[in-house]
Amino acid sequence: MLRRMTALSAVVLCAGKGTRMKSKKAKVLHAILGKPLCAYPLKRALELGATSVVPVVGHQAESVEKEVRALFPKAPLTFALQREQRGTADAVRSAEEALKGFSGRVLILYGDVPLLRKETLASLLAAHDAAGGVLAMVTTVLEDPTGYGRVLREGGRVTRVVEQKDASAEQRAVKECNAGIYSVDAAFLWKALAEIQPNNAQGEYYLTDLVELASKQGPVGTVVADATETAGVNDKVELAARAKVLQRRINDAHMRAGVTLHDPDTTFIEEDVVVGPDSEVGPGVSLTSGSVIGEGVVIGPGCVVSASSVADGSVLKPYSVLEEARVGVRNVIGPFARLRPGTELAEDVHLGNFVETKKAQIGKGSKANHLTYLGDARIGAGCNIGAGTITCNYDGVNKSLTELGDGVFIGSDTQLVAPVQVGDGAYVGAGTTVTKNVPPGSLAVSRAPQVTKEGWVAAKKARRAAKGG
Repeated sequence: MLRRMTALSAVVLCAGKGTRMKSKKAKVLHAILGKPLCAYPLKRALELGATSVVPVVGHQAESVEKEVRALFPKAPLTFALQREQRGTADAVRSAEEALKGFSGRVLILYGDVPLLRKETLASLLAAHDAAGGVLAMVTTVLEDPTGYGRVLREGGRVTRVVEQKDASAEQRAVKECNAGIYSVDAAFLWKALAEIQPNNAQGEYYLTDLVELASKQGPVGTVVADATETAGVNDKVELAARAKVLQRRINDAHMRAGVTLHDPDTTFIEEDVVVGPDSEVGPGVSLTSGSVIGEGVVIGPGCVVSASSVADGSVLKPYSVLEEARVGVRNVIGPFARLRPGTELAEDVHLGNFVETKKAQIGKGSKANHLTYLGDARIGAGCNIGAGTITCNYDGVNKSLTELGDGVFIGSDTQLVAPVQVGDGAYVGAGTTVTKNVPPGSLAVSRAPQVTKEGWVAAKKARRAAKGG
């Protein structure tokens, strides 16, 4: 394979309405595995080292630009506007000003084609190098090519592409189809686009006309891709089908890297999630963008991990939910625990069933095993938090901090009214409402003394009988 030395930019067409989606949302913003459709071709272009990427927007241009910029805040993006839907060639031409002065090759991609692999695009660039012409293209071979543009060859060399509506019966019998994905020399591209006319059944400016113009200047390079990889999305059925393929691709990669997925068909893992070897993931688990799972982690059925990290050897028991949380090594979480943003757990922490945390830093070996809320809290090492404990962190206006030192024991059904501190080694008796700081090594108890009245039940029954009740 020849080494590509030419500078690279990319144009990604994101202007279509997508009327068959039956939605008020622009087609390229419909999500597939947690990201909009257009995120995938944009990311592939960036992975290949494109120094400038131009999304061409049209329908709901402001919304598309806002969402794309949020996804790629540091990427070299320049947006171009296609004011009218006049065909793919017109859409690409809209990017000319954004790439003014660029000298190199331009990748042309589509915002509704999410399954295209980086490796295929690298092969396309290599085919461009090898052919030595001004254009290379991706083709695919279909048993039933109905509806697709046919790739016409003479003596094995590509001469042009003819669209289905413009093709003769003989041309329609050709099974090699145009995927619409190109690598084009920039100088040729802008000159050729100016020559294209809407002389076709649709009355549109066809990007496919580039192929015939390029073939007159030299060989057209080709790379054949699987039809699944080049498939677009036109409706919600196709959206779900593409998501299924992408999910299987991602899950297979994790399993080959040493991760056990107990039921890959029900495991949802987004593209940029990291999972270490020897980890096990149960059925119905969802691991979303930004999550990093260490080695030897066990994630039980139904867990949701979003933008969180789980360190080596930890266990997430079934149906636990983590959002922007940091879990240390050998933690045991759940079942039915909820770790909200700002949760940071040291090593060997145990949080049990129906425990909720938010902006809570919890030290080594501390435990809260039952029915507890720890919000805006800083908890030391070796603490035991009893069932039903609540940090009362919100007074209706401000949120305040609860601080527990090392080795603190909190009895069940305790309310810690922030701001409050409990010193190292202190005990808080069950049922206590803590409103003042507790010094180290102290016992705090605020409940009323117990009163026991022996024989009270029998006396009550006797009084009721005397009244005939």
